[in-house]
Amino acid sequence: MKLLYDIGLKAYRTAIALAAPFNQKAKLMRQGRERQFEKLQEALQPNQAPLVWFHCASLGEFEQGRPVMEAFREAFPKYKILLTFFSPSGYDVRKNYAGADYIFYLPLDSASNAKRFLDITKPELAVFVKYEFWHYYLQELQRRSIPVLSVSAIFRQEQVFFKPYGDFYRDILRRFTHIYTQNKSSLELLQGINIGNASIAGDTRFDRVLQTAASIKTIPLVESFTAGKEVFMVGSSWPVDIEVLLPLIRKYSPSIKFIIAPHEVNEASINAVMQSLGEGAVRFSKTTEADAAKYKVLVIDNIGMLSSLYSYGTYAYIGGAFGKGLHNTLEAAVFGLPLFFGPTYGKFQEAKDLVALGCAFPVQNAEELLQAFGRVHTTPGLRQSITNKEKEYVQEQAGATAKIMADVQQLLK
Repeated sequence: MKLLYDIGLKAYRTAIALAAPFNQKAKLMRQGRERQFEKLQEALQPNQAPLVWFHCASLGEFEQGRPVMEAFREAFPKYKILLTFFSPSGYDVRKNYAGADYIFYLPLDSASNAKRFLDITKPELAVFVKYEFWHYYLQELQRRSIPVLSVSAIFRQEQVFFKPYGDFYRDILRRFTHIYTQNKSSLELLQGINIGNASIAGDTRFDRVLQTAASIKTIPLVESFTAGKEVFMVGSSWPVDIEVLLPLIRKYSPSIKFIIAPHEVNEASINAVMQSLGEGAVRFSKTTEADAAKYKVLVIDNIGMLSSLYSYGTYAYIGGAFGKGLHNTLEAAVFGLPLFFGPTYGKFQEAKDLVALGCAFPVQNAEELLQAFGRVHTTPGLRQSITNKEKEYVQEQAGATAKIMADVQQLLK
């Protein structure tokens, strides 16, 4: 399996190089890793302070790791924080994040890269978020006796770790000092393959969304747009989500205002959304506080507002579940909004929990969305009941950060 792992890494490097001239994401990944070790050396060379390293694959994992980073900063102010990303979708959005001292792409996994990276950075602790399992980095961290934690980890039976041929990948898991799982089923899977360095902490995103809800930003233009009406908030939508939503928008607007935040905010994507919606829709950047109220649909054409936008919602639709997978439901759930999304949500424990609680409603098509929304919208007392249950659920699930930090305190004594 190690041979296949190495072949896969080489094939991935080659694919990035070949795709870079034609694919923006591949181009950014390649450019971001040019002269990477020299840049790291230049940035860290004067650093005499101890350093902790946080690694996130992308933006979603960053949001899960962020509560731990910020708690670490508060508990250990003398430490510098190095934050690395694998993907441009994380790095490009958070490359100026003030909570970290250094922010870089992670050099691709190899024995030489791992050694050189750790020679330069010399972390006293490493924290990998959720799905990050890099053989050579973990091997080198273990060889140097540097503690490494996996936080908000989640596992499923179909993953390679649990296959008869998964010995190589099981050894990767054993290299962690400790693995903090999101739920009991993940811990039981690990125990079933004799991984003892694990415990349940929960999902740090619950801590994050509670922090966000306590410090939301007011957006005057959005307040003008809503004009005191109910608001149906659409977060991280894809084209297929818009198709499913169109009958609902046509039926209920303008008595209900709709705010749509597409997952992709490039010009082509925004223009496609605007064309689908037709008359009565406006881009956030193309209106003013004075004019916003006259529109039925507000399309958000920037990044960074979504978590605050949910605070204006009465209901929410979360995109992605007609494709590879559902986007973040907790940013909306923390405000107690009845949730709607597509059918591909089984990988997400919080979505399954919210469906079981009767707070979220998966749909297969536009007709099912109309029916599900109609029940919530017209049943007396149902929306308030959902709000109460949802907020209670989020509060009950919080606390993972404190559990992790209690162990970090012991590791860095």
